[in-house]
Amino acid sequence: MHAQTIGRRGGPGPTSDSDRLPERADVAVIGAGLIGLSVAWRLARAGLAVAVIERGKAGDGASLAATGMLAAAAEHEPGGEALSPLCLASQRLWHPFRDELEAESGLTLDYRREGTLVIALGRDEVERLRFRHDLQRRDGLSAEWLSGPAVRAREPGLRPTVTAGLFCPDDHQVDPARVMAALRQAVRAAGGRLVEGCTVTALAREGGRVTGIETTSGALRAGTVVLASGAWAGEGNLVPDLALPVRPLKGQSMALRMTPRSGILSHVVWTEQVHMAPKGDGTLIVGATVEETGFDPNLTAGGLYALLEGARRALPGVEEMQVAGVWSGFRPTSDDDAPILGEAVPGLVLAAGHHRNGYLLAPVTAEAVSTLILRGETLPVAAPFGLARFAAHPGEPA
Repeated sequence: MHAQTIGRRGGPGPTSDSDRLPERADVAVIGAGLIGLSVAWRLARAGLAVAVIERGKAGDGASLAATGMLAAAAEHEPGGEALSPLCLASQRLWHPFRDELEAESGLTLDYRREGTLVIALGRDEVERLRFRHDLQRRDGLSAEWLSGPAVRAREPGLRPTVTAGLFCPDDHQVDPARVMAALRQAVRAAGGRLVEGCTVTALAREGGRVTGIETTSGALRAGTVVLASGAWAGEGNLVPDLALPVRPLKGQSMALRMTPRSGILSHVVWTEQVHMAPKGDGTLIVGATVEETGFDPNLTAGGLYALLEGARRALPGVEEMQVAGVWSGFRPTSDDDAPILGEAVPGLVLAAGHHRNGYLLAPVTAEAVSTLILRGETLPVAAPFGLARFAAHPGEPA
């Protein structure tokens, strides 16, 4: 398992329908999470023979543990100016991405467009929220300043101690379980193969070019290999001379059941401690801790207490809600918290390190990787995010 769960919402389905590993493919995608399946779907739709190789069960890692927020404005922080154009480009791509994915899979994504509220509880938080609002406006992000009463008019269940807020109308959300089920279906409908329970042990190379993969189920020759294995992208030494700066950043989350008595949120709500995302099935997802603990999946009393206390501080009705599930997952985090996109060596393309923006950045990542493989062109908005940006500066050790 990529994450520890107790009573978690259902995922994309069983592994009994896993495809056999083919001998050849135009593209081999390592990793059947959100990013890997999004890339595979785009390439299979274009007519390429695509095989997705997954060590466990498709979508059963950070992709299913995530909240599914498309939060270009709410996520924007100091130092994120370089990432903002990529986030905004992908946010604009989400509408056609959703429409096409729903049409080709026959499934709905529970795409919710109520928007996101970022709230302040107390005077100190108001000042920090004003700083964030100034940053958003400077970088062209859509956010409206609200007074405390205006925030509570949108969400009456919030505490009277809410003193101000930002309304981010373009920051929508989806249901991760539905998205993963739809991607799995769409990849297969487009002719892609999904090979689960299969571990990649090495990359095949000839004359300096990657030409396929070696796996626990055999060898597969491929014109291009895409590395999209999430937090595991930096593990395994698949390419001994390639240092990929991606590490796991653990997050614990929980699902609560909203009732009319407890109060029902309609917007995604962010505080300085937690975010709360209401889903169409009546659950409220509360997340997420940020822990540098490697691949330790264990749930902790301290982590879950922090989530509940952070939620209760803003939404008193949390005390009346039943706990529907708790889980942990691993964000794939690069050294600068931005994704790594593009060719690493001939024949090997990277789609890794999306940190906590995987759902937001899935459409633009799929477009960038497919454009590179199909046309040999780098999508301009993705150009700053190649692996070369981590190279040591002259005079510094690598």
